[in-house]
Amino acid sequence: MFSEAETLKSPSGATLALRHEAARGEARGILLISHGLAEHSARYARFASHMAAQGFHVYAHDHRGHGFTTAPDAPLGQFAPRDGLSRVIADMHAVRDHAASRHPGLPIVLFGHSMGGLLALAFAEAHPSDIDALAVWNSNLEPGLAGRIAQAVLAAERMLKGSDVPSSVLPRLTFDAWGKSIIGRRTAFDWLSHDAAEVDAYIADPLCGFDVNVSMWIDIFAVTFANASAVGLARLPKRLPIHLVGGAEDPATNLGRATLAFAERLKKSRLEDVTTIVYPGMRHETLNESPALRDPAIEAFAGWCQRVAGERPRTPEHA
Repeated sequence: MFSEAETLKSPSGATLALRHEAARGEARGILLISHGLAEHSARYARFASHMAAQGFHVYAHDHRGHGFTTAPDAPLGQFAPRDGLSRVIADMHAVRDHAASRHPGLPIVLFGHSMGGLLALAFAEAHPSDIDALAVWNSNLEPGLAGRIAQAVLAAERMLKGSDVPSSVLPRLTFDAWGKSIIGRRTAFDWLSHDAAEVDAYIADPLCGFDVNVSMWIDIFAVTFANASAVGLARLPKRLPIHLVGGAEDPATNLGRATLAFAERLKKSRLEDVTTIVYPGMRHETLNESPALRDPAIEAFAGWCQRVAGERPRTPEHA
């Protein structure tokens, strides 16, 4: 069952908490899930079950500094003291190779939500021949001047108090600000979803909403700027299918404007197969929105996955 984690040793030194839901019926492909900031992979169980019913073997692991993954250099809220991004990508590659070895010949779709979308893009640029399609949901790859200011603040925090302690400023600029932007909010996390039960589950989960170290924030902004650059995007295969989703009520992506701006950046990089959807009424966690909002989005994504899996069959020697 997807909710039960096994472990996988990564070359980075981490012991990854890995979840898998087997495809039901004829297998069509492999779906790899990259979760968001201050959450974990078990929250994707409903999504995994739906995609397994569509014929996809689903794999999701807890990133370093999250969930039940352990590493000597990665306490909760930190990728690593140094080279954190390279270690995270190495972990993702270990999961990719593990899944491909268990199901040779199947096309591989990499899905990332929010921070997970940033990491999925970074993986695609580092290993462009190792996936067949990329999905980036609810990710802000257009931080602009505010992002540069955040980097300056983080640099000052690192100088004054080190990088292995929680940032005292970034939560106020992100989670707190996003929460306050919701008119008539019931909780500080209503920016995640309209579904009160999902918001309450997030708040009650001890593995969600925790403080993030300065070093992790620095890594997140570094990957945002580097991999959304023209140089970074040029590493992607021009025919790689890319699926972008945003929410028109998501404060973390400037009400979906960041999604649309990133789509334009992809077009300028001459990516040929980009699907972009900004859903009206949707907040940050598309997969945890109210059923009337999330279900059509998941169905549309499943149809896209069926399409790209049918167009890009993999052979065992390329797995």
